[in-house]
Amino acid sequence: MARIAFILLCHKDPDAIVRQAEQLTAVGDYISIHFDARAPKEAFDAIRTALKDNPNVTYATKRIKCGWGEWSLVEATLYAVEAAVAAFPRATHFYMVSGDCMAIKSAAYAKALLDADDVDYIESFDFFDSDWIKTGLKEERLIYRHWFNERTQKWRFYNSFWLQRRLGLTRKIPEDLQIMIGSQWWCLRRRTIEWILDFTRQRPDVMRFFRTTWIPDETFFQTLVRHLVPEPEIRSRTLTFLMFTDYGMPVTFYNDHYDLLLSQDYVFARKISPEAKDLKDRLGRLYASGREDFKVSNEGRKLFDFLTGRGRIGRRFAPRFWETETSLGRERELMIVACKKWHVAKRLTGSIKHHTNIPAIDYLFNEEDTPLPDLGGIQTTLEKRTRHRRALMRMLFDYYDTDRLIICLDTANLDLMQDFFSDRSTTRLLEVECEFTDDYLVGHARRIGLAGEQTAQETLEQLLPTIRYDVVYESDRIREAGFPSHLRLRQTVSAEENTPQIAEFLSVPEDVARGIAETPHLFVD
Repeated sequence: MARIAFILLCHKDPDAIVRQAEQLTAVGDYISIHFDARAPKEAFDAIRTALKDNPNVTYATKRIKCGWGEWSLVEATLYAVEAAVAAFPRATHFYMVSGDCMAIKSAAYAKALLDADDVDYIESFDFFDSDWIKTGLKEERLIYRHWFNERTQKWRFYNSFWLQRRLGLTRKIPEDLQIMIGSQWWCLRRRTIEWILDFTRQRPDVMRFFRTTWIPDETFFQTLVRHLVPEPEIRSRTLTFLMFTDYGMPVTFYNDHYDLLLSQDYVFARKISPEAKDLKDRLGRLYASGREDFKVSNEGRKLFDFLTGRGRIGRRFAPRFWETETSLGRERELMIVACKKWHVAKRLTGSIKHHTNIPAIDYLFNEEDTPLPDLGGIQTTLEKRTRHRRALMRMLFDYYDTDRLIICLDTANLDLMQDFFSDRSTTRLLEVECEFTDDYLVGHARRIGLAGEQTAQETLEQLLPTIRYDVVYESDRIREAGFPSHLRLRQTVSAEENTPQIAEFLSVPEDVARGIAETPHLFVD
């Protein structure tokens, strides 16, 4: 019968780790624990003390500090695997789990599943041909070197990446490897694990390569298993049930998900909420229960997609309080100032507020620190503002007690413009067309991280045409959208020629519009 050695990577809540270890080893299985070196030593000592009399528990040969997306996660896993191989010679399978994972089947069910088919369970899809990576960097994860943590050293991460990209400092992927990608929650046979450990000692070139790839825990084991194990002996799936939201965040399970979890065609689930104490107690007892009468319907993902899909259109269980009305209102006017130079748009709206009583809000979807009233939390982050943009705008109309409101948007925000123009309210757009000097574009490149203070002049000269084209392309996309009320304010014409555009945009008399058009230093950088 299968004997499982669990490989546990964890970093917090020592009491929960102790309970998890006791539950998993109660039926004769094993566990090898890597407790993040960033965590307090006292917490690790508490785990060791509580489990010191349990012969089925061991610890990674070395504790290291781990970071999301870093090689350290793979390194910690290898240390825990090495310890498990040495300590548990009777282990037949090695199963990767985290502190947020819990069994959703009994040990008897899990072992019968593993005994029935002599295979490895690991998601393993072709890195380049599959659509496993939905957004963000793809090939760049591999062909550039990543030394910094994207979450804690964002500036260094992206500037290092852009510098390598500008200088053409790419590298080759090891020629004998087909890079694969998939979930890091795998279950591998002992023979496969031993092959991987041998490979890590024999191929320092491959180890060097993966050390500076980005998010290697999604590629390292997935690639090596495909390289070392015959394809018929691989099941490209995980035995751990996990789901992700539309925003790339893992779905968390709570007390009322017990029956749903048990009905899924998986052995473990991730991730269980720390607050779901009743669920954790029930699942903790389940693993040692010997139960085998599980009715697998496997509807979890479809059910989640259906309910969240209904939620997107306000038809889940009930509308959210701000979604009882989905339009800004037929009687309301939303006026959008679109400008790439934010300081120019802010001068313009400042002049508009001086000459009229129309409220104006600067770049609320682009700048986190834009001053906004307290609207119950919906205004707190850019993500929330964008996700609930119509609700936010409706609240702002109500807060200012007005039917006319001006906002500023970057010219890149075409999706927001299209959404607002599709509303039943009256929407008008004033695009402010500015001249872009080389000095301004260099400053823009530095602000968005494409260049640094030390970037060579030759590199900047190569970069400028691309940046200038991007700015022109954004303006072209706005024109091609064919918005019905699209007006333009131009830096290259006189204030007299810009006056009619402002008058029509704001529905104000010519003399008021002329005063705004004559705003001193309106286009000055």
